[in-house]
Amino acid sequence: MDKRNQRGLGDGRPAFQELLARGYVILDGAMGTVLQREGIRPDETPELLNITAPERIGAIHREYAAAGAQVLYANTFGANACKLKGVLATGADVQATAAEIVTAAVRLAREAAAGRALVALDIGPLGELLEPLGVMSFEAAYEIFKAQVLAGAAAGADLAVVETMTDLGEMRAAVLAVRENSDLPIIATMSFETDGRTFTGCSPAVAALTLTGLGVSALGLNCSLGPGEAAAIVSEFARWTHLPLVVKPNAGLPDPGGGGYSLAPAEFAAQLSRLTAAGAQVLGGCCGTTPEAIRALRAALADRPFTPRPVPAPPPAVCSATRVVSLDGIRVIGERINPTGKKLLKEALLSHDTDFILKEALQQCRDGADILDVNVGMPGIDEKETMKRVVKALQSVTDAPLQIDSADPAVIEAGLRLCHGKAVINSVNGDETALARILPVARRYGAAVVGLTLDERGIPNTAAERLAIARRILARALEYGLPARDVYIDCLTLTVSAEPAGAEETLRALTGVREELGLKTLLGVSNISFGLPERPLLNRTFLAMALGRGLDLPIMNPGDRAMMDTVYAARALRRGDPDAAAYIARFKAAALPSPPPSATEYASVAETLRGAVTRGLKDDAGRAAAALAQSEEAMDIIDAVLIPALDEVGVTFDAGRVFLPQLIASAQAAQSAFAVLSEHLKKTGAAAPVKGAVVLATVYGDIHDIGKNIAKVLLENYGYKVGDLGRNAPPAEIVAAARDSGARLVGLSALMTTTLPSMAETIRQLRAAELNCQVMVGGAVLTPEYAREIGADFYARDAKAGVDIARRVFAGPDAAARA
Repeated sequence: MDKRNQRGLGDGRPAFQELLARGYVILDGAMGTVLQREGIRPDETPELLNITAPERIGAIHREYAAAGAQVLYANTFGANACKLKGVLATGADVQATAAEIVTAAVRLAREAAAGRALVALDIGPLGELLEPLGVMSFEAAYEIFKAQVLAGAAAGADLAVVETMTDLGEMRAAVLAVRENSDLPIIATMSFETDGRTFTGCSPAVAALTLTGLGVSALGLNCSLGPGEAAAIVSEFARWTHLPLVVKPNAGLPDPGGGGYSLAPAEFAAQLSRLTAAGAQVLGGCCGTTPEAIRALRAALADRPFTPRPVPAPPPAVCSATRVVSLDGIRVIGERINPTGKKLLKEALLSHDTDFILKEALQQCRDGADILDVNVGMPGIDEKETMKRVVKALQSVTDAPLQIDSADPAVIEAGLRLCHGKAVINSVNGDETALARILPVARRYGAAVVGLTLDERGIPNTAAERLAIARRILARALEYGLPARDVYIDCLTLTVSAEPAGAEETLRALTGVREELGLKTLLGVSNISFGLPERPLLNRTFLAMALGRGLDLPIMNPGDRAMMDTVYAARALRRGDPDAAAYIARFKAAALPSPPPSATEYASVAETLRGAVTRGLKDDAGRAAAALAQSEEAMDIIDAVLIPALDEVGVTFDAGRVFLPQLIASAQAAQSAFAVLSEHLKKTGAAAPVKGAVVLATVYGDIHDIGKNIAKVLLENYGYKVGDLGRNAPPAEIVAAARDSGARLVGLSALMTTTLPSMAETIRQLRAAELNCQVMVGGAVLTPEYAREIGADFYARDAKAGVDIARRVFAGPDAAARA
């Protein structure tokens, strides 16, 4: 253990952990908005001031320390190679590397702390979308964060803070970079919007499950919201983690004139301190907060005795980046992504036909799979690289949690590293060598693990022997730091043709595991019938018997209607289906007349294209568009198939049934089809009509353009000509682009509250120029009310809303006025 984490504590525990043990922990407030108040220009980079104006940064740190902050965030939020590359390459007054800037920042905070506070290495987002939403790979993001961590740890930081994240994948890359390259405790906070999710659809439950498993010290939220809007999010975090909860909200909304924020220090402190009732223990301020706010917070907390929150064990669950699957009932694990006995899947793996695998995954989810088993092991392929490719692709189209299935620990780890959520490992067994290889991997990535009741001697014949192995697996898992709720036991299903007593022994073992060990149970159900006639009959009969003995996680083909009927019936009988609502709905739907063959899914090429777009299958979309263009006009295909398909996805997105990854995957599939159809239009001398010109920009001083880039993709898919001015666009440049292009719609984006005055100034200049255009604004820090205050015509809560606004604007002045 690094000695800096033991300084002055006496008992040898890390300093941050000792603060947590004592009671409330007070973090500092904002750096950026205080610098803004002191006159920093929009084009100045705050992190460079560590080198060019160290006295300014040091003075702010000293004010926060004097106000009572116990943790000072070093001025390193954007001190990474991704954000600084343009600054350091062009026109900077100082030649410095990102590492030198981090070193200087930590030194300044350390000097200001003067032994009164800890110093945190502050790690913010890179400002680039990770795959599958963008082009930056998880591995590339990890390396950028790693460099920042190494510099901060070497400079003497006491802990690391990963904050203001909206993408769970990027959060994981940063947390792993800290864990694997330092011994620093970690605070991890994400930025949530008013709907309780991040920009990319991550919920507090998903964040809590994932980050708790990754071993952070405390977690919660920062930025975006004020303290008054954070209570529900804190409460949800409290349900899903035992860790201390962090709340570092904004001081309300910024003043459009740049004069401050809506919450005065005393009101901010009063609202924030009330969140301790919901479980908040680590508290501070983000945008708009000042040393006065932290001083007021310290006073407010002094009147609130600290009582550790009661922490019941979180419910057993797994998750993807956007969806939690709670294991409080029967959950089906889809078995179809496994090449064993599947000729077409083997061919797809050999030919890198990812769309085939995605269609298999999507079909299983439609049929009722809750979790997808992913096994790509077969001769003739690089299993590790294939697993990485398939995991990345699956996460772009489905929100089902994944179960990584391989006999090779290196393949398991490669898949887990890219699983953005809490995954399952399939599997380990009672062999001590296997336990020593797999359990540390499960602990490192916070995964649940399937334990097979076999060991180096093979599969025992009796239930008692299998139970003994299960007990050994559980004991070793606990030794490695896995909670019991993350251990699932597979009592192993053997074919009854070879082992006549095997079925009953499996069921006895299953009962023993549930009743004596209290663990979740899992079975590969269809193994029971191997080599026998009428396999479906045996399978569903054995499934019913196993469910009656308490089976939790059947691994099965969800496309087997009779098997899934049994699952629905068992859920109703085991009180896992309140009022039998799902059971009734399933059989009510089954009683409806089947649609005519011409209307069934994928029954025509046009329907194939629609399905490919709605499901995000790029290759299928391109092939279907090419086939359809042989008999239909390209523009007819665009108007009658592509645009309605995008609209269909938009409706499900608006309803919260899919999230940003699926929306982008559909847009990318539509782009693939558009590319094919554009070639056909060129051959006929025609061109797709442009519906109108739109100018998009991230406002001056803001270098984040994730939301703007997504809006561009969607608008272009809908046929609008987009002039993209990129990030950090001065107001005069935006006015000139709108004038020159004749754009009737200008879209402005901002992620940083410090740049909202720049957005207001841009709108003022657009109005002064008397252009015939309307303005929509968006970004995580905006609200409809604030949009109205700064004079915007429209507030776009997301990129899909931007498309809806464009439709209204270009439908005519009357339609725009009504909007």
